[in-house]
Amino acid sequence: MPMANGERFTVEARSLEGATVLAMAGELDHDTAEPLRQALDTAWPDGGRLLVDLTRLDFCDSTGLNVLLRGRLAVQASGGTLELVGLHPPVARMFHITGADRLFRLHTDVATALATSQHP
Repeated sequence: MPMANGERFTVEARSLEGATVLAMAGELDHDTAEPLRQALDTAWPDGGRLLVDLTRLDFCDSTGLNVLLRGRLAVQASGGTLELVGLHPPVARMFHITGADRLFRLHTDVATALATSQHP
């Protein structure tokens, strides 16, 4: 289903209470993953906290999952954290089946994530 602006996928970065939030919407797949790759490369400061908000993500395939996994490794290599927010069906199913849900710190919403300490 197309987004309101005609795109199938959007990603928006914003700073919020000491964290960078990447809010995604639409369908994350092979054809739409490049904006997320670019955002992960540029949106967060070294050693910072990156919250990836999946609340409005309707679909994620293996390409999208791989982009997030690689982003997680890059953020960790710089001393930061990449955490997921709003993981819900059917997107949660992809993470559960692959076991990727055990690799990320998960939060129900951005407010809860921000209220939680960066390090477990």
